[in-house]
Amino acid sequence: MQDGRRIVFLDYLRVVACFMVMAIHACEPYYLTMDGDALVTKIHSRCDAVCITVVECLCRVCVPLFVMSSSYLLFPVAKPTGEFFRRRLARVAVPFAIWSAMYVWHFGGEWWRMAFNFPDAGGHLWFVPMLLGLYLLMPLVSPWAEKVGKKELRGWILLWLITTTFPFVRKLWGMLYGDPLFGAVPYLWGECPWNMFGMFHYVSGFFGYVLLGFYFRRFMPELSWKRTLSVALPLWCSGVAAFGGIFYWRIPECPFTKPYAFAVDLEMSIEYCSFGVALAAIGVFMIFMKCSASGGLHSKLIKPLSEASYGTYLLHMFVLLPFFAFFRPRLSTPFAIVATAASSFIISSAVSVAIRRIPLLGRWICG
Repeated sequence: MQDGRRIVFLDYLRVVACFMVMAIHACEPYYLTMDGDALVTKIHSRCDAVCITVVECLCRVCVPLFVMSSSYLLFPVAKPTGEFFRRRLARVAVPFAIWSAMYVWHFGGEWWRMAFNFPDAGGHLWFVPMLLGLYLLMPLVSPWAEKVGKKELRGWILLWLITTTFPFVRKLWGMLYGDPLFGAVPYLWGECPWNMFGMFHYVSGFFGYVLLGFYFRRFMPELSWKRTLSVALPLWCSGVAAFGGIFYWRIPECPFTKPYAFAVDLEMSIEYCSFGVALAAIGVFMIFMKCSASGGLHSKLIKPLSEASYGTYLLHMFVLLPFFAFFRPRLSTPFAIVATAASSFIISSAVSVAIRRIPLLGRWICG
């Protein structure tokens, strides 16, 4: 599993998860597109709907895998808090700021808004502030993590898994009781217009994946391939059936055009912190833990790609959009998605690897 101090399976995981991101972004224009000046939900055919669903089923675990891998490496925090923050700022925040500025410069936007959020043209950059928020919390919770037992940690993970069903509870509430009292979305367990932090707010969200990564590192025993697959495959299959099945079932008769808000609602079942995605991510992570080959393929290809994966993620939309524009009119939907994702991954990775080799500056730009 480890090559010296390097955790080999995490390299394989990062590389595959990075490609999954490209695949998801390559299929998004098949259901999110511009209609004049408005962003709308539009699916042209049932074939497109099937392709979108298949890609989501195979790749939606990408973000949970990234968070779990960070937790596996960094949590609980062993370094002094100040040193931990300095390293994370240099590794994560500085490249994020540089590439945010690049997206605003290239695609246009208001510079002052960068002080408050990621640029509109770099929608995928939402991931970085979320990750930085987890880093802020890690030192605070680390003393507890050092002492927690296996049974107690399982209890907290189970509680978190329950919170991943809340999007469905909200939807069910709306179906049974109609519009909520205060509009917007149904409020649950203490939520209201003057309090967005309900009873389960602090045990929900992406920190559950931090707990999972920690659990796998601290308490997960070494399993045989047979035992791993006997647990991981049912988890993955049940998770994919849950989120993929609901996603596809809720797609209307094609072709259709609906407001952008419909896509937001459609993605309820495939939210990164939804129940099915969480189950599938656990299964996939378990399988990657068995990837221990540390020979030439790892040292010459997988490791460099893994080390450059953050930069690849940051810059890939510069590459993906031109490839999508090239392939979409020339290929059928499934081939266009695969060609766009593969081409974007190869070129983005090559650029990120090259930038990281620039003396002194490379790692400030691509992490």
